[in-house]
Amino acid sequence: MRDPYDIVIIGGGPGGYVGAIRAAQLGARVALVEKDRLGGTCLNRGCIPSKAMVHDAEVYRKATSGAYCVDAEGGFRVNYTRLVQRRRRVVDEVVEGVVRLMGLYGIEVIAGRGRIVRPGLVEVRGEGSAEEIAARALVIATGSVPARVSVPGADLPGVMTSDELFEMETLPESMVIVGASVLGMEFACIYQALGTRVSVLDSEFFLKDAEQQLATRLRVLLSRRGISITIGLELLDVVRTDDGMLRANYRRKGKLAHAEGEVVLVAAGRWPHSGGLGLERLGVEKKGRSIVVDQYFRTNVPGIYAIGDCIGGHMLAHVASYEGEVAVENILGKERAADYRVVPNCFFTMPEIADVGLTEAQAREAGLKFKVSRFPFGASGRAMAAGESEGQVRMICREEHDGRGGEVLGVHIMGAHASDLIAEAAVAMRMGAAAEDIAHTIHQHPTMSEALREAAAGQLDGAIHYRHR
Repeated sequence: MRDPYDIVIIGGGPGGYVGAIRAAQLGARVALVEKDRLGGTCLNRGCIPSKAMVHDAEVYRKATSGAYCVDAEGGFRVNYTRLVQRRRRVVDEVVEGVVRLMGLYGIEVIAGRGRIVRPGLVEVRGEGSAEEIAARALVIATGSVPARVSVPGADLPGVMTSDELFEMETLPESMVIVGASVLGMEFACIYQALGTRVSVLDSEFFLKDAEQQLATRLRVLLSRRGISITIGLELLDVVRTDDGMLRANYRRKGKLAHAEGEVVLVAAGRWPHSGGLGLERLGVEKKGRSIVVDQYFRTNVPGIYAIGDCIGGHMLAHVASYEGEVAVENILGKERAADYRVVPNCFFTMPEIADVGLTEAQAREAGLKFKVSRFPFGASGRAMAAGESEGQVRMICREEHDGRGGEVLGVHIMGAHASDLIAEAAVAMRMGAAAEDIAHTIHQHPTMSEALREAAAGQLDGAIHYRHR
């Protein structure tokens, strides 16, 4: 057996590997157990490869739109093989960067599946080998798996999750997406931009976690682009038609209907994953599929911690990384409770949606007196110059006694670079800033970020470049 470690982390995704780095920075001896490639779903089959696809799809959409200086008549076509090659190259480079970091920080990476024998002892099984490694504390960071749908035909060839979609070598002419989730709508935008005929089906919601006024605007925009979106249905089954297509049959408002495609993508969310670790035998408490932890990421079994998607909650890569840092700091004596008051979220649709803090509905439910301001990208010189005038910034602030907006409670953005712009709002909220703090900060011109300043000014005496009637 190897010499004992201070911390052993099971799972090398954005929670596990970031936690390992933070522990090493604090002087701990760390081992990271991973059965696959480092980076987990995010780097290998999620955030990074899908963002490479988003970029390529955006390039193609803009080049063929006729709105810019490119003449595409008779000349442009999608080279999907090149897209796949670039996507894989990007993933390889990012993963290799993480591997290098492990070496630079002296973190031992042990290949294999981890199983907890008892607190402080992990068995790692690789190809034809097994060993036990000891540690003062264990961190479970095993992530999540794609959710499945339980209908007849869900196991037919061509019915796939995002994992299998990334293995697809050819561009489908048509696609049915089951789930108007973040993932589902991201892929809907990608493939529609590349020329695929896309139909989206969902039982209840369209982007349920987004600010609903922005979600409604996005739904209208995507429908105009040709994406068929049907919400409020019961999926019955998936069948193979005589001409080789996949048909998703559903019932909506008592009527039978269907959508057909070469492939069916199941984008019904993700499930926390912790199978095979031996948690039931150890008595680790779970709620449904999620491991139960306290604010310090301790499970009910001393010496065992858990972070990331496997504990449910905010199932986001950047949250998993945050939790990894907090967990190892607690293990190493720096008492730090998790703080989820400011958690930015991004939807990489076309255009993007990003948000942080309360929605109007949540502020209303909390009984808060608040004020809403908005600034459309159509009034932004930079957005218009870039051909990105679709979208707006919506800001929610606590209403002061004089009717002006005070503390920033939430910011919701739809538009180009929303995922980058939201960081300013997150920092402002983290610092307890008011609308005046943002409005009185000089923002560089011409930039998209001016839209955030203008929305803040709308909380006071009114935006400069937009007047709401």
